[in-house]
Amino acid sequence: MYDAETQTRETHPFATFERMESQVRSYSRSFPAIFDRAEGSWQYDSQGKGYIDFLTGCSVLNYGHNHPAMKRALLDYIESNGVVHSLDMHSRAKAEFLEALEDKILKPRGMTYRAQFTGPTGANAVEAAMKLARKVTGRTNIIAFTNGFHGVTLGALSATGNSHHRGGAHTPLNGVTRMPYCGYFGDDVDTAAQLEQMLSDPSGGVDEPAAIIVEPVQGEGGLNVASAEWLRKIEKIAHKHGALFIIDDIQAGCGRTGSFFSFEGMGLEPDIVTMAKSLSGMGLPMALVLVKPEFDQWSPGEHNGTFRGNCHAFVTAKAAIDTFWADDSFAADIQKKGERLRKRLREIALANRGVVKGIKGRGMMCGLDVGSSEISDPVVDEAFKRGLIIETSGAHDQILKVLAPLNITDADLDAGLDILADCVAEVAGRQALGSAA
Repeated sequence: MYDAETQTRETHPFATFERMESQVRSYSRSFPAIFDRAEGSWQYDSQGKGYIDFLTGCSVLNYGHNHPAMKRALLDYIESNGVVHSLDMHSRAKAEFLEALEDKILKPRGMTYRAQFTGPTGANAVEAAMKLARKVTGRTNIIAFTNGFHGVTLGALSATGNSHHRGGAHTPLNGVTRMPYCGYFGDDVDTAAQLEQMLSDPSGGVDEPAAIIVEPVQGEGGLNVASAEWLRKIEKIAHKHGALFIIDDIQAGCGRTGSFFSFEGMGLEPDIVTMAKSLSGMGLPMALVLVKPEFDQWSPGEHNGTFRGNCHAFVTAKAAIDTFWADDSFAADIQKKGERLRKRLREIALANRGVVKGIKGRGMMCGLDVGSSEISDPVVDEAFKRGLIIETSGAHDQILKVLAPLNITDADLDAGLDILADCVAEVAGRQALGSAA
């Protein structure tokens, strides 16, 4: 470290950030570089060094950096003096996005949701979904699950399980009952049956829920995957007990697991779906609540958000849908790439049985379970030195999580996985030497 009081940006490249930016920053501590440009699967720092990006803004950039179709659409819109910000007024950009969403995403899947634009983050979408469920049902309790992550604003944080983030609230987090996620106690314990029993028992101690909110794949929680059978049981339980069924598809959606929605093909019809992250396609802030028409019971202006009218995000979101989701070919490519990723991860796991406990996740949302941050942190550090950006997740930061662009070339995917394999092997070797000593 250095003394920010005595050293300036001329003497240290990070002096401005140390002097001006809050201590709350986190990713910059794992990746100490000043990034200058990005294209496709690569980011480049101010010294010109390239890094393969296996983080992609935590699944914000599912289509890579600066995709030419989205960039061209945005530049043309700006050049034509298109409306930038419209609150919730009508705009051409919003109309064209909604039409693309309806025609190419919802109708082909037999969905009839209405779209509610909230503030620009996933947490805003979750807040709106929970608030709407409470309004519709007249109840207050929300059921969420162990290792769930739904955001860090107070309402969303109440549904988030992570103690580090919850501890940052410094106020009681109320209105949520935590239940065990699929497989939390192992494969032999049916946690859906446990939930049903507790809700059905007048002395079970669980207040009647307004909603049950769940991630089909828990991104920040450690790439835990819920089975289709378990999710169907949870949906049935919600409706039996008069609650809305909410799927949080903020990180797992927009193709990350192999289909546009992570719950496709499971026989589910969630009452509310929350989306954000890669929805705009290019990293522009945008969040969305998809709600069944019968539950769209807001009064005008009852829930709002200043930046719910980000027209630049509407433009790039439409371009993303038009480019990637006009037919099933992109989803098929993701499935193939996911299989390639999983095959390589299995090879890394087999070669490093002493430290790799298993493979987690689904589709292009997979990673290695290395047990603890004692292994994952040095792997992340070593990978960065070698030109790979990869992060961790899970209660103990035990998962090395691969969130590569969905359209990454096979060559770039393999190159990044080669670096990951070498780094896991090196750290495993260090651990073996330390144990021997």
